[in-house]
Amino acid sequence: LNILAEMGLDKLGPLSPERLHLFIEAGRLAYADRNALVSDPDQVNVPVEKLLSADYAAQLRGRIDPAKATVDPASTGLPGGDTVYLTVVDKDRNAVSFINSLFESFGSGLVAPKTGVVLQNRGLSFNLDPTHPNCIQPLKRPMHTIIPAMLVKDGRAVMPFGVMGGQYQSFGHAYFLTNLFEYGLDLQEAMDLPRLFPNVGAPVDIENSMPADTVKALQDMGHKTSVPDKPIGGAQAIQINWDEGVLTGASEPRKDGCAIGY
Repeated sequence: LNILAEMGLDKLGPLSPERLHLFIEAGRLAYADRNALVSDPDQVNVPVEKLLSADYAAQLRGRIDPAKATVDPASTGLPGGDTVYLTVVDKDRNAVSFINSLFESFGSGLVAPKTGVVLQNRGLSFNLDPTHPNCIQPLKRPMHTIIPAMLVKDGRAVMPFGVMGGQYQSFGHAYFLTNLFEYGLDLQEAMDLPRLFPNVGAPVDIENSMPADTVKALQDMGHKTSVPDKPIGGAQAIQINWDEGVLTGASEPRKDGCAIGY
């Protein structure tokens, strides 16, 4: 979001090739830093303040050509799987944002004998290079993609939300939030909008619901594209209007789920 902050998104249409191009390019830059630097902060000095600073965002922003795609380094990527997300707000406006994933479909393949809980295999996200910040070490957490989120204003929760989809999650957060706040889409519209994701070292996945002329314009900018086998990601959210006492929920159309008042 910092990279995109001063790029005039509000002057571009939500599905304009110009807006989507900027998202692809910003995503590539952010994911390159994630893959190179993010690790367990208890064991590695992750430069969080620098990565989140306005100056560094401006530096990365300067590397984006608004009319031309860049080529990123090849990456083996991370295996995919299905993540589960839920959010709840009660009558007192206490909010929970909860996400869970085994990583791969059956996790580690190990089951806790007393509970039957299947154990995850997030250790696959470690890097085998002993000089890498995310290398395997005892008592160390691997870099992971689990990001339950909650927007807070004036010390109060205003929107617990989550985006599922493996590596898509952080990119999906930025896409969803700018759909809401830059383009004024309502909660459901912001989720429903056709999606894309700039895979590292691979074509940009673009859902087949994306307008054909938008896809063609992105290809003309130099982006290689492909249509994924299944929809990209999933999301759930609840907006809290403190002034009117109203809760607004939305549920992802790409996955099983629903928004329920109780």
